[in-house]
Amino acid sequence: MCDFAPLHCHTQYSLLDGAADVDAMVKKAKADNMPAVAITDHGNMFGAFKFFAACKKHGVKPILGCEVYVVEDRFNKKFTRENKDKRYHQLLMAKNEIGYKNLMKIVSLGFIDGIYMDFPRVDRGLIKQHSEGIIATTCCVGAEVPQTMIHKGPEAAEKVFLEWLDIFGEDYYIELQRHDIYDLDSTGWSQERINQELLKIAEKHKVKVIATNDSHYVDQKDSEAHDILLCLQTGKDFTDPDRFKFPNDKFFFKTQYEMKELFKDVPFAIENTLEIAEKVQSLNLQRDILLPAFKLPVGFTNQDDYLKFLTFDGARRRWGEILPIDIIERLDFELKTIQHMGFPGYFLIVQDFINEGKKLGVSIGPGRGSAAGSAVAYAIGITNVDPIKYNLLFERFLNPDRISMPDIDIDFDDEGRQKVIDYVIDKYGKNQVAQIITYGTMAAKSSIKDVGRVLKVPLSDTDKMSKLVPERPKVTLAEAFKEVEELRNFRHNGQMQERTLKLAEDLEGSIRNRGIHASAVIIAPDDIVNYVPVCTAKDAD
Repeated sequence: MCDFAPLHCHTQYSLLDGAADVDAMVKKAKADNMPAVAITDHGNMFGAFKFFAACKKHGVKPILGCEVYVVEDRFNKKFTRENKDKRYHQLLMAKNEIGYKNLMKIVSLGFIDGIYMDFPRVDRGLIKQHSEGIIATTCCVGAEVPQTMIHKGPEAAEKVFLEWLDIFGEDYYIELQRHDIYDLDSTGWSQERINQELLKIAEKHKVKVIATNDSHYVDQKDSEAHDILLCLQTGKDFTDPDRFKFPNDKFFFKTQYEMKELFKDVPFAIENTLEIAEKVQSLNLQRDILLPAFKLPVGFTNQDDYLKFLTFDGARRRWGEILPIDIIERLDFELKTIQHMGFPGYFLIVQDFINEGKKLGVSIGPGRGSAAGSAVAYAIGITNVDPIKYNLLFERFLNPDRISMPDIDIDFDDEGRQKVIDYVIDKYGKNQVAQIITYGTMAAKSSIKDVGRVLKVPLSDTDKMSKLVPERPKVTLAEAFKEVEELRNFRHNGQMQERTLKLAEDLEGSIRNRGIHASAVIIAPDDIVNYVPVCTAKDAD
């Protein structure tokens, strides 16, 4: 993450790398009258939607970006001890709708094509192909221009700079950072020495300069909590002298005043930062309802007719060859409502994979929730509860006065569920189907245990403290301290238990890991990366 002064922040929200609570960070930006804030996760866009919602909530302009990992060839995954995978950081931000779509493609293909050792990698060719609508910078000390400067000298770095400038033109900026970093890569180069060389390049090629601050936590006092997160990420103890750690506590979300003081010798860098905020157009992440194209069988030209055919064909099997008039009227009413609300395709898609699952021998539940009130769903095999017999109301499921997507809860047996998912993938195409990501967060008890393990607190102490947390879902440490006197005493005893509980409270709610939802699946109208950013699971093909 980094602060663009007056101001934008470019904020890292990587798993176990960023300890910045999104809502708290945006609140701080709002309180400091920053007009815009940007998020630039490392290699992914995991935090984008939560961040976007927080910005809208607090009235701050959101800028969506990513600090991608750039390699020479994202497809190359054959490396040796001598020929290692060389990755550079590169900051990309969406300037408009086109840029946002291109950013999604770049980030997604980093996972799909370039994943190596858990790093989603992209290459310059991919970025160039999808560069329209994207703002880029020379980025941090880990980027290609600074790294080339350190290891090959300023002239070589200038050549690399010009290659990036050729891609982005007036949307490419020189980026300055000041974190008091010295002796980079044991070369004697400091961050400030790099800044001075970058300023020379900026002057020579008339490229605008911006000032940023790499932000991994909200306030300076949060640096120790962030350090604990790094220990969790790397599996190291806090006291390990060789573990990965940040050089100091300067990687917090700075205010406008702090940024202006830090860069008071180059005030134009502060002023230019606002230009980026003004360049970026407001995005709308809300999508209209999108359904994949359901292929109709020969003899049918529209989804309405085919759904009607399936409904009455199934109804005769459910209620008899000669249908009672009340059932015909009920089915006609439901079909008209479904057609009016634009959901025939949804019913066709759902009945298709449910009925295919039954053919594959998958055990499928009878249907739960309000969908059981639909006679159409019963007729076409989606549910197995007769709504006529039990006087169930269709209006609880679909109501034309309250248009929203149908919500059909379907239970598949654990072993057979994957067969259904595989069928959906085969039918619609691998590039159109994805499962939904889930995030595991540090709950009250687990945060105590995690922090205690990193600080090498005796296991008996962490067990005792964690067991004092009340046994109920979503209980917080703040609530536990109010309710449990013994735990509250630990929190204020001035010993290691107090430090453990304080850091645990700071880290509570942080994202611990990511996983895959057991059964939630998205089916897109075409390539899914045109609609949402995707990533690959660790055990994906």
